[in-house]
Amino acid sequence: MTAPSPIAPALRPRITGFVAERVFVRRSLLNSLRDGESLLMGVMLPVLLILIFTYVFGGALDATGGYVDYVVPGVVLICAGFGASSTALYVATDMKVGIIDRFRTMPLRAGAVLTGHVVASLLRNLVATGVVVAVAVAVGFRPTADVWGWIGAVGVIALYILAITYLFAAIGLAARSPEGANGYGFILLFLPYLSSAFVPVQTMPSWLQPIAAYQPVTPIIETIRSLLMGTTVTWEPYAALAWCVGILIVAIAWGGRLFRRNSRRR
Repeated sequence: MTAPSPIAPALRPRITGFVAERVFVRRSLLNSLRDGESLLMGVMLPVLLILIFTYVFGGALDATGGYVDYVVPGVVLICAGFGASSTALYVATDMKVGIIDRFRTMPLRAGAVLTGHVVASLLRNLVATGVVVAVAVAVGFRPTADVWGWIGAVGVIALYILAITYLFAAIGLAARSPEGANGYGFILLFLPYLSSAFVPVQTMPSWLQPIAAYQPVTPIIETIRSLLMGTTVTWEPYAALAWCVGILIVAIAWGGRLFRRNSRRR
């Protein structure tokens, strides 16, 4: 019987379970900690927005001093969007330096790399959201929600973060450079400013109201506001769920297709 050639490549068993996902989540979290400036800005920007809108614009927009109760849900989504946008930069950087091609030669699921980026971003953003809410409470935010209201609000926020992070990950794969990924993602960060985050939709010009009311961010903000502050909503929770799930499905499908098709061209 002929002995196997010593130079024949050994077949490596495929990694099963969620071992690869855990490894890539840990890798992404460590990279985030090393990128202290981005991590700090992801928290400082929404905190500064809370302070500015409470102490600078709050008196003009609501003389009773309760504007902070209105503005917090919008600032939370701005915080989530800003934190998720860094995922596009991290993914595009991985593509540019060629490490993704190395990962693709390993016996692991292709989606494990993206899952690591997304889950790490979700954890970072939930921590940042907690910091923002704590600062808001310190400056006068007084939610009326019970335990179930808080659980519902955190669930909506987490679902939004998951959807927008997967979308930014796909943008990182589609962009040809980290700079391009950063630019494309920056466009999406304007959506909360064209919503009910800072002022009611009814106060906007009539031609702008339908755009602001039916874009993805407004129903999500109104749903969070209702859960935390007890405001009245009708169709907004259904629209919020539909937008988040729809964005998530499209982003996962788009990102998976881009990962399989474009990894070797970089």
